[in-house]
Amino acid sequence: MIVKEIVDEELLTLAEVKEILNEIMEERSNNEEELEYELRKAINHADMFARINGQKSRELVSKLLEMEKMKPEIAIRIADIMPLSRDELRALYAKERYTLTEEELDKIIDLVTESME
Repeated sequence: MIVKEIVDEELLTLAEVKEILNEIMEERSNNEEELEYELRKAINHADMFARINGQKSRELVSKLLEMEKMKPEIAIRIADIMPLSRDELRALYAKERYTLTEEELDKIIDLVTESME
């Protein structure tokens, strides 16, 4: 596939990607089109690793972005990985020039566990 031009770019969580890929799969199955290998692999990956639905993941990202030391890329990563420990969160912040306090880490973990319910 040759991409000529990027029309729009947006950060999506894995759960949102899963919903989009499932729509594409349904559309192609209704048109009796065969799914390419790459599309089947992408759908399989999204099904395997997305832990919550797209709406909950977007809500989690928006809640995370309200925090002071949160970048959109890290919020998306947190919504994809759904870390449940401080060490997992510290690994996501390893490349950043700042560290989070214990209270900030606990607040993020609380938001993640709320969205998983």
